[in-house]
Amino acid sequence: MTDWIQAWQCIGCGKIDAPQVCIGVCRDRKVSFIGKDEHEAALAEIERLRTQLADAADRLLRFERAVPRAGQWEHSYRALQEQVREVRAVLVPTA
Repeated sequence: MTDWIQAWQCIGCGKIDAPQVCIGVCRDRKVSFIGKDEHEAALAEIERLRTQLADAADRLLRFERAVPRAGQWEHSYRALQEQVREVRAVLVPTA
């Protein structure tokens, strides 16, 4: 579970005060922070998803370029169906 920390950040100098507003010499706005571990975990998950999406895009490129040979449309169709299953396995891993 991610714990949020609410603080105040000056829109001029950028200083941060928590958990209350400063003495009034700055003009503050409310901001939220998360811990470093949660941030790094989120970045790792984003990178994993980007890699997964790039892999799926590469696999889908096969469909864009697929041209069945004369008289082989059914064989090609079945092969494409199998490749769709592979792409879905990448995009929607079983729980």
